[in-house]
Amino acid sequence: MKLNIQSLHFDASEQLKEFAQRKVEKLEHFFDGIISAEVVFSLDKAENTENKVTKVSLQVPGDVLVCEKQCKTFEEGIDLDCDALRKQLEKYKDKK
Repeated sequence: MKLNIQSLHFDASEQLKEFAQRKVEKLEHFFDGIISAEVVFSLDKAENTENKVTKVSLQVPGDVLVCEKQCKTFEEGIDLDCDALRKQLEKYKDKK
């Protein structure tokens, strides 16, 4: 699986990138046909504490699965994204 990690308008730490990589690579245990994955980190301009936005896209044969969350930390967002994408992958496998 090819993995692309982007951070918009800031520089993500290596620690954050490695965390995201570990979490997204675990999704291959649920479906081994994932072609590529993209993780995008961005900061919302809102003044509240939940201004960290994470978006994870998985390209699978014939479809793209996407999840986007806004949380207090990027790590929490990645955890929630990966949980949601795991459920989407299970549904996708059931359809195929």
